[in-house]
Amino acid sequence: MEASSPVSMQKTPLPEASPAKPYKKSFVTTLKEAATTLRSPSFKEDTYVVSHLKSSEKKALQEFKDKLMASDACEASMWSIPLLGGDEKADVILLKFLRARDFRVADSFNMLSKCLAWRKEFGADVVLDEELGFKELEGVVAYMQGYDREGHPVCYNAYGVFRDKDMYERIFGDEDKLKKFLKWRVQVLERGINLLHFKPGGVNSLIQVTDLKDMPKRELRVASNQILSLFQDNYPEMVARKIFINVPWYFSMLYSVFSPFLTQRTKSKFVISKEGNVAETLYKFIRPEDVPVQYGGLSRPSDFQNGPPKPASEFTVKGGEKVNIQIEGIEAGATITWDIVVGGWDLEYSAEFVPCNEGSYTIAVEKTRKVNPSEEAIHNSFTSKEPGKLVLSVDNTTSRRKKVAAYRYIVRKSTSI
Repeated sequence: MEASSPVSMQKTPLPEASPAKPYKKSFVTTLKEAATTLRSPSFKEDTYVVSHLKSSEKKALQEFKDKLMASDACEASMWSIPLLGGDEKADVILLKFLRARDFRVADSFNMLSKCLAWRKEFGADVVLDEELGFKELEGVVAYMQGYDREGHPVCYNAYGVFRDKDMYERIFGDEDKLKKFLKWRVQVLERGINLLHFKPGGVNSLIQVTDLKDMPKRELRVASNQILSLFQDNYPEMVARKIFINVPWYFSMLYSVFSPFLTQRTKSKFVISKEGNVAETLYKFIRPEDVPVQYGGLSRPSDFQNGPPKPASEFTVKGGEKVNIQIEGIEAGATITWDIVVGGWDLEYSAEFVPCNEGSYTIAVEKTRKVNPSEEAIHNSFTSKEPGKLVLSVDNTTSRRKKVAAYRYIVRKSTSI
């Protein structure tokens, strides 16, 4: 039997310190700060409601349909949706191709024709039924996990494992292996597309999160270029936002140099996050219970067996501050299970049970310890022998940096009589 318990939060600030002496920034430091404070324009997702289109866009859509009707592809389908089915789902797909070519009908039709031919040759419509192996890459290299705050499915990409030469050879050792990997990568994308609504006003695109940590750029250049080209040519407008995490400062600098040459529409989809800011960045777009534990969230693969994730409560820990989360009203014999995480930890954490009876002793459930920056969310449970409250403490008094954090808990009452 589950029970809810009242929660209170106490924050203790550190006494003000004397002002630090000003220092002169080096040229490299200035460049780093410029790179890490990059801000892309806010992204506004395109409309797929035909009545909201400009008159020129409506005209282009009709011309596109007429051209398709007069072609050999008049009975073609994509993702089990007839392109000339006369419904709004087909309009969503056609508008994606039109937007990818700035509503130039001839170019959009050419792109669609090549895509249909590729899907037939590649077997994209049946790729989800294939057993391609790569079990060691599932949940590591490319995988769908959770949704963002607006309901977009999220696809995570991380290629750091390929720094291992043996792993690299097993996956990319020859042309046949590379082709098989590309098919597997398409399979992952098709899983995500199956989660889309293809409906005006619905969710019609994905979020891509790409982890650049330890990525072997030179070795993966061929594979990366092929994946990029394949996706751009055959999956237009399928990504609402691209979030790059663990970005080296020099990558951010390069982006700041080349960004003036990108369109505002393209730049609005990019989010660049430096190393150490992963949780802070992802929490802006994805709730903590949907962020994988390796990125400062609470989501573990084993959680999926228990239905939708239990929502978490978010809070911030300011620099020089100690936060006590008090979960009160725990009855005797009840078991409380909790998850807690602070982005970039590097602070002290403890958990204690405080009995209601003043004559009882406080129990140190988890002794005070320093949590390393790379540690994942803490998951623990405690069964009380008497009524009381659980106090979770995070002590950030030795740091000046504000950190995002989240926790959740569940209390199960004793079933014994």
